[in-house]
Amino acid sequence: MDVEAAKMIGAGIATLGMAGAALGVSNIFANFLSGALRNPSAAPSQTGNLIFGMAMTEALGIFSFLVALILLFVA
Repeated sequence: MDVEAAKMIGAGIATLGMAGAALGVSNIFANFLSGALRNPSAAPSQTGNLIFGMAMTEALGIFSFLVALILLFVA
């Protein structure tokens, strides 16, 4: 197998983490919205947890994108 082809395949596989991050963020917001609609008075106290969970999930997506770029341009 050619080295360039292996780099492309590895970068493509590494970007699957971004799809996982998208699913994770949508799951976080869906569950928050579901809980907020059930108990609106408790929603403001959970906003910090929502933002923290979103940031951690997005960070994993950005890290997978970074790995894909490293595989393409550095390795």
